[in-house]
Amino acid sequence: LTGTLVLSVFTAVLGFFQYGYSLGVINAPQKVKGTLPPLTDISEDLATSPHILTMYWSLSVSVFAIGGMVSSFTVGWIGDRLGRVKAMLVVNVLSIAGNLLMGLAKFGPSHILIISGRAVTGLYCGLSSGLVPMYVSEVSPTALRGALGTLHQLAIVTGILFSQVLGLDFLLGNDEMWPLLLGLSGVAALLQFFLLLLCPESPRYLYIKLGKVEEAKKNLKRLRGNCDPMKEIEEMEKEKQEAASEKKVSIKQLFTSSKYRQAVIVALMVQISQQFSGINAIFYYSTNIFERAGVEQPVYATIGVGVVNTVFTVISVLLVEKAGRRSLFLAGLMGMLVSAVAMTVGLVLLSQFAWMSYVSMVAIFLFVIFFEVGPGPIPWFIVAELFSQGPRPAAIAVAGFCNWACNFIVGMCFQYIADLCGPYVFVIFAGLLLVFFLFAYFKVPETKGKSFEEIAAAFRR
Repeated sequence: LTGTLVLSVFTAVLGFFQYGYSLGVINAPQKVKGTLPPLTDISEDLATSPHILTMYWSLSVSVFAIGGMVSSFTVGWIGDRLGRVKAMLVVNVLSIAGNLLMGLAKFGPSHILIISGRAVTGLYCGLSSGLVPMYVSEVSPTALRGALGTLHQLAIVTGILFSQVLGLDFLLGNDEMWPLLLGLSGVAALLQFFLLLLCPESPRYLYIKLGKVEEAKKNLKRLRGNCDPMKEIEEMEKEKQEAASEKKVSIKQLFTSSKYRQAVIVALMVQISQQFSGINAIFYYSTNIFERAGVEQPVYATIGVGVVNTVFTVISVLLVEKAGRRSLFLAGLMGMLVSAVAMTVGLVLLSQFAWMSYVSMVAIFLFVIFFEVGPGPIPWFIVAELFSQGPRPAAIAVAGFCNWACNFIVGMCFQYIADLCGPYVFVIFAGLLLVFFLFAYFKVPETKGKSFEEIAAAFRR
């Protein structure tokens, strides 16, 4: 690992840190009790209506995903038009603007400014969550592509953990400091902006898209050090010839061409399985779940989940190049399925047996652990591995839209479904996890150690 490669990957995944911070910050203690600070500037009768509170709570959580859905379709266009590094530079403007809106929320109609700020931040995260895996997969050596790709998820869970700790009452999760808590990820955007100026453009993009051979070789040497770049150049040349022979691939062609159909179905299903696994239900409402399990200080238990989340993501980084993508994905799904069943049993029997609260808590921790083993990190980078240079931008755009759409559905609907189903809500996720496991067992290929061309050839066969 050269210093340039480390700097480039670290800088890129800062975008995912902001994504994770934005996911976690809305679950700050001041807000999970059902009285969002932005509701204090609405009439008292309206602010105390449980239906209005639930609507604003759900909208504050899920509008972030609406922004991601809208912008995810432009990932391929902006990535090809500006290049990977310049595109990440430009979209940071959205992050800074969104965080300013939230940071200044106390000085205006705060519920409107927070919802608007989260929507704009969602636009940024939708673009970043497509551009970052694209860039990291293209600058990473084949042998390290999985490990470096897993860093996306590590950045997300680190962001969530930061937001949980800073959201404590005695830090920023109080009446005076909550605007700063919401807008703080803008600091990461500023840091990323300046660090990106030091990062080389993707050699793959330069060689295949722009035909700048010498510049691609120069950047490849910066990323690889003294290694001979010719092997990777030859691989790029094969990919370039393949891309030239197949024309530019549109989103429509991804679904209508039999050449890409299987790969697209796999790409969409791994995204759906990540979001509909139930993990966002844990992230968004973990404090409430711990309260129902009888924990006296549920906020600290939620932070404990964030710590476990981070630790096992690091373990996943170490495992992914040894165990392979497919094996970890299957193990994670099956572990989450068992944990969801245990969580349901614990919550249902809690009124009869006090010790069932421990079953519920252990199940929550195991659920998070198994998520970080496979279904958490792998969907972020496997889509970039499943497609060659030609269809990759369109595939990442479609997969990103699918991920954000599922994120929105869970964020907007889970609270209502939880109120309706009570402790049985995780039975729904258990059923979905079984479907995802069976699909992955029969359809998801192993991409460990394979070049983009080898993976595409396997699908063609």
